[in-house]
Amino acid sequence: MSRSNLHHLLSKCGTLKELQQIHGQAITRGLHPHLQPLSCQILNSYARFGRTVEARELFLEIPHPDLVSITSFMSLHLQTDHPRRAISLFSEIVASGRRPDGFSIVGALSASGRIADPAIGKSLHGLVYRHGLGHESVVGNAVIDMYCRNGTIRIARMVFNEMPARDAVTWSSMLHGYIKCQGLESACEFFDEMPQRDAVSWTVMITGHVQGKQPVRALELFHRMKSEGHDPTLVTIVGVLSACADIGALDLGRAIHGYINKTKNVGSDITVYNAIIDMYAKSGNVEMAYDIFKESIYKDVFTWTTMIAGFAVHGSGKQAMEVFLEMLNAGIEPNEVTFLAVLSACSHAGFIDEGKKWFESMSRAYNIRPQIEHYGCVVDLLGRAGLLSEAELLIEKMGMEPDCVIWRSLLNACLVHGNVRLAEIAGKEIMKREPDDDGVYVLLWNLYASSNRWEEALEMRNRMRNRKVIKKPGCSWIEIDGFVHEFLVEDKMHCHRREIFLVLEGMARQLKMDDTVFLFQEADQREFYLGLMISDGEFCAPSLEKREQGFA
Repeated sequence: MSRSNLHHLLSKCGTLKELQQIHGQAITRGLHPHLQPLSCQILNSYARFGRTVEARELFLEIPHPDLVSITSFMSLHLQTDHPRRAISLFSEIVASGRRPDGFSIVGALSASGRIADPAIGKSLHGLVYRHGLGHESVVGNAVIDMYCRNGTIRIARMVFNEMPARDAVTWSSMLHGYIKCQGLESACEFFDEMPQRDAVSWTVMITGHVQGKQPVRALELFHRMKSEGHDPTLVTIVGVLSACADIGALDLGRAIHGYINKTKNVGSDITVYNAIIDMYAKSGNVEMAYDIFKESIYKDVFTWTTMIAGFAVHGSGKQAMEVFLEMLNAGIEPNEVTFLAVLSACSHAGFIDEGKKWFESMSRAYNIRPQIEHYGCVVDLLGRAGLLSEAELLIEKMGMEPDCVIWRSLLNACLVHGNVRLAEIAGKEIMKREPDDDGVYVLLWNLYASSNRWEEALEMRNRMRNRKVIKKPGCSWIEIDGFVHEFLVEDKMHCHRREIFLVLEGMARQLKMDDTVFLFQEADQREFYLGLMISDGEFCAPSLEKREQGFA
């Protein structure tokens, strides 16, 4: 087998087993480790499968790694989120007296930005000037990106202004810096000042709004981008699919999927497949998500994790665990997010013993230290099963300060299972951390009112009134013919508000004719339901007469 054949096979390699066979052939034929370009390609393939141990061993087998091999190994560390190791490798290049090239210093600048170390970043910037690499636009762009990641937008703008030639990446890097350092409003102003807007800059704005929790605005920008004649890139598509997933815009997501199939050569771009799977799963069509998952030739840890999380969200714990075991059998190592999805699946499906087992195996078998999100999932698992004392003990022994998510999970479980003592503890912990959260006041009010503890219930009402806490307006989206409509409570700004109100009035008249809602014609709903005790920011306490009648 010739070396060109091995290069071709590596480009088509779809499984870890195939890669190991190619690696073996390279060793047998004496091509590795002496032919460094081939060794680098094998190293990058191991990186694609997340096999950092094998990639590191392969690199160490190279007797005298050249600059290209070292840069490939730096890229591996960046891909696996180990920027400090990449910096260490670059330090070895400098210490050995070798002159770094543009690729290696770009990798080092990227690593510096990720660890947010301004001192290292400034040193690298000095090396750029010392070795005369500043004329390369890719290096200048990396310097801008590094300063933006470190939060020093002023210096980034100075570098931007001094660059002799700016390409699309330069403008996009600066735009991304404004999003990160000064917010979306400043970024929009810079975006409007750009002499030319290309697909990359539009993509930065779209993904920025997605990450800024403004998916509807992101979709509006996408429509503007298309109307101005710009062809979206695959990165744009990923951002748009994420926005569709956030608001459940299935029709638009399905249209984007069709657009990809017709116009884009996705090939082995795993990120796009992951975004499609995520969109279908979050939009309610988990069957389609699973079909695409099965058809995907290339699967990384994020592909598997996305599918596990999709099944978990829909309460299909059994299918989620089957995919997880299949992932392990395929040789893919789970990461922190994978275990979060697995624990969530166990929680929703009630797999108590299995959830405990995988939680313990995180640190024991995979050397992954559980984070507060993992503890939150286990607390939720135990709470749903009614094991409240065990959940309380876990919170006490977790070795970190529990956040409001954990306390809310425990509070909800206590309300379901009637543990008043623990519910009070959880509620007070939430109010201590987030005193303006309206939800906890309502939950504690319900707890006290259902137990006929009216003094404590009135105390909750007074606390909320004294702090001037008001109920946050609910928000929902609905997709009609590919357009997403956003609604807020008491919103009167929608263009079809008259038609909407007419339909609602008709529904209300129909309900009054239904015998099953007779009680609502006799009593004020705000007083009847303990769960809806807030009106215009104030509690509506049931009257004494209704308490005696048993309505409270």
